[in-house]
Amino acid sequence: MTHDSLYALITRAVFEETSLGNDHCSVWSLTHPILSFTEGIDLSTILLIVTIPDCFYCIHYTPGVDNDLDELLTELETIANLTQGSEETIVHMKDSAAVSQKTHMLEDILRFEKTIVAQEQQIYDLQNLISSNERRMADLKQLSIQLHQKCSEPCKDTVEIQSTTGTDCQDIANKGATTSGLYYVKPLNAKEQFLVYCEIDSFGRGFTVIQRRQDGSVDFNKDWTQYKNGFGYLSPGDNTEFWLGNEKIHLLTATTTIPTVLRIELVDWEGNKKYADYNMFKLGSEADMFRLTYGYYFGGDAGDAFDGFDFGDDPSDKFYTSHNGMQFSTFDKDNDKYDGNCAQQDGSGWWMNRCHAAHLNGKYYLGGRYTEKDAGEFGYDNGIIWVTWHNRWYSLKETTMKIIPLSRITAGGQQAGAKQFAGLGV
Repeated sequence: MTHDSLYALITRAVFEETSLGNDHCSVWSLTHPILSFTEGIDLSTILLIVTIPDCFYCIHYTPGVDNDLDELLTELETIANLTQGSEETIVHMKDSAAVSQKTHMLEDILRFEKTIVAQEQQIYDLQNLISSNERRMADLKQLSIQLHQKCSEPCKDTVEIQSTTGTDCQDIANKGATTSGLYYVKPLNAKEQFLVYCEIDSFGRGFTVIQRRQDGSVDFNKDWTQYKNGFGYLSPGDNTEFWLGNEKIHLLTATTTIPTVLRIELVDWEGNKKYADYNMFKLGSEADMFRLTYGYYFGGDAGDAFDGFDFGDDPSDKFYTSHNGMQFSTFDKDNDKYDGNCAQQDGSGWWMNRCHAAHLNGKYYLGGRYTEKDAGEFGYDNGIIWVTWHNRWYSLKETTMKIIPLSRITAGGQQAGAKQFAGLGV
């Protein structure tokens, strides 16, 4: 109840008139339920003097009424102040709620705007992706048309294989072939013919190539079966890496009546070229683990690394790094003289002793020079090495192993006529 409503109640109080026996004077008793003096009020309770024309009204009151009225007025003022404070608090709360609500709304708006910007960027990116995919689809359609046209043409071999065949490449050259390339050969005891690369020079010499390294494109860390059958790629231009296969090399060298010369050609990273020849080269059968044997070093300027090398590590270095008479080893078939596995630690198949002075199937290192750290877990020299030319921490750039009958090459290799390397005679 507000101050005004309380004041109205008081002003609407009912006055009860009591006759005092005077025609001009009456006593009014002020009563109201809201006040403390409502019922049973005596005429002497309150005295109010009111001047009214032609009448003098007398109202009696007790002396404590003033204090009560003052207290009541104070309470009313307090209530009024509290009421006003409450109203201000309510207004402030309303204002605070409005500000907070506006703040949240602004935050929501900013968040929505950021989301919209991000979505617009996503849409832009998707549109670009769609455009890119459309261009790719157009290119693929064009390529599909070209492939369809290509496939509609009669199929033909893209690798040219020469028609002449023989027991080996020298036999093919003897039959009149003058072009180096891919030929089929069938040695005497072979069950079927197989493909080889023949290097035929202008003097009619036909070399059968059994190994080629030139760029590191083929991993030579293979198992026993892969080395037995061969791996890599034969190409008409002799520009690929391969191992012909131990079984094929055995057939080419073990069944001929004429001694075979193994020629090894080497190229370092500075472009220098050297070679080494070994007479009476043979490879045993699988039953003998494709054992390497040769009669003697036939000449060349690369040195005789197959005979071993004294590294200075141990007095027996030369004996335990020679290769003549060694069986072939791979990481899954260990036939070396070492307590460990040379093929496993050096990462290739080879005629290992304990372990090697020559290693033409080793890891290919760009630039040639490498370190123990480069060699990996075991830290041994595992590059393409020929230590009588470069040391064991220098890996060669190119190697070629090829065979030819002894009758077609001169001891010492001092005559002219080589295709690329000096040392081939008529």
